[in-house]
Amino acid sequence: MAIAPLITWVITALGGFYMLGTWLSRGGVRSGSSRLPAPVVFGHFALAAIGLVVWILYLIADATALAWTAFGLLVPVALLGFVMLARWLPTYRATRAAVAEGGAEPAERYFPVPVVLAHGLFAVITVVLVLLTALGIGGS
Repeated sequence: MAIAPLITWVITALGGFYMLGTWLSRGGVRSGSSRLPAPVVFGHFALAAIGLVVWILYLIADATALAWTAFGLLVPVALLGFVMLARWLPTYRATRAAVAEGGAEPAERYFPVPVVLAHGLFAVITVVLVLLTALGIGGS
C-alpha cells in the first residue's frame, strides 16, 4: 500500500510542476495582476516536495514516524492548495470580463481546468492514502 501514495504523489507533482511552470512563464511572480501570492505558491511547492522526500525515506526505512511526518507536511500543503483554489476560481471566472475592459490577464488564467481538477483529485487521494498507510491500514 505504501507505493500507491508514492504514485499518486508523483502524478500530483507533475500537474503541480506544469501549473508552476505556466504561472512562472506567464509572469506570475512579476505580474501585478496575479491573485496567487508568491509565498503561498512557493510554500505549497516546497512543503509538498519535502513531504515527497520524507515519503521516499519512509519507503526506504519503513519507520512509522516518517509516514506521520509526511502526513503532517501534507496538512499545510492541502491548506495552501485550498487557498490557491479559492483565489483562482473567481480569477478564472472574471478574467474574460477584465480582459474585455483592457485589464491584464493573471498568469493563473492559463491553467487548464482539467489539470487543476486532476491535481486536486490526486492530491486528495494522496492525503487519504498517506493517512491510511500511517495508520497501518491496508498492510505495508
